[in-house]
Amino acid sequence: MHTVALALTDGMPVFEFAVPCEVFGIDRPDLADPWYRLRFCGERPSYRTAAGLTVTPDGDLDLLERADTVLVPAMDRAHQLNPPPRLVAAVRRAHERGARIVSICAGSYLLAEAGILEGRRATTHWMGAADFSARYPGVRFTPEVLYVSDGDVHTSAGTGAAVDLCLHLVRLDHGVAVANEVARRMVVPPHRDGGQRQFVPPSRLTGTGDDPVGQALGWALDNLGKPLTVADLAARAHLAPRTFARHFRERVGGTPLQWLIQQRVRLAQELLETTDEPIESIARTTGFGSSAGLREHFRKIATISPSGYRHLYRHP
Repeated sequence: MHTVALALTDGMPVFEFAVPCEVFGIDRPDLADPWYRLRFCGERPSYRTAAGLTVTPDGDLDLLERADTVLVPAMDRAHQLNPPPRLVAAVRRAHERGARIVSICAGSYLLAEAGILEGRRATTHWMGAADFSARYPGVRFTPEVLYVSDGDVHTSAGTGAAVDLCLHLVRLDHGVAVANEVARRMVVPPHRDGGQRQFVPPSRLTGTGDDPVGQALGWALDNLGKPLTVADLAARAHLAPRTFARHFRERVGGTPLQWLIQQRVRLAQELLETTDEPIESIARTTGFGSSAGLREHFRKIATISPSGYRHLYRHP
């Protein structure tokens, strides 16, 4: 029987803890026999979730070193920044032994701290993307997806992506038909299109300020529907294009062209959410010119089509 050992920490969110319990902790002999054996492990007699529920471990951290799959669910911020050293060491030893290692949401911080993600593709909740990338530059961070499988190490994005990853593990172990039936019983889709970027709220960079770059950005945000070029922005800032690009990188990061595309997609998201304008009209309003141009750039940034995005947010 395949043993899944779930590592406990104080303050862990209930949902990210409950999803593995639902998927791996309920015996399903009509689908696969044997199913999984789920075990809770920790170095203390009991733990409290963020909602105040008390969880009693089935055993100590030695369970991690005997399990087939080691699963680290999301942790509170204190444990993200300072993962329990003994738990880090136990997860590292389990990986060295050959166990499959899985993290949900911010559990990836502990895997990175253990050195397991070094050089690997991995993800975490979009809200921690910048922080995670800065703390662990050796990880090939992949922010746009719902989950990542890199060999025997699997990481998921935030909260709801716990369902996606756990069902993916069932597919790996028992096949597509079994995973689809588990999803049907949970009343969730067996596979979701797109990635977590479709759930990141549109952001608007304030382009005001006394500096020439800030003034140019403010002007650009008010004129996104026009065929703007980097030369246009530089002229607005009264700078040579190369000088403007250098100042832009220092102030904003990336290139002016990348920023323009991102802001146009942001505006398109806003219009898709709040209006019934046709896609072609939104493409013109946002400066993409045609629905084909909008779809191409929108899918690259939001990992979903404009029509799919509208359906998600306008038709719950």
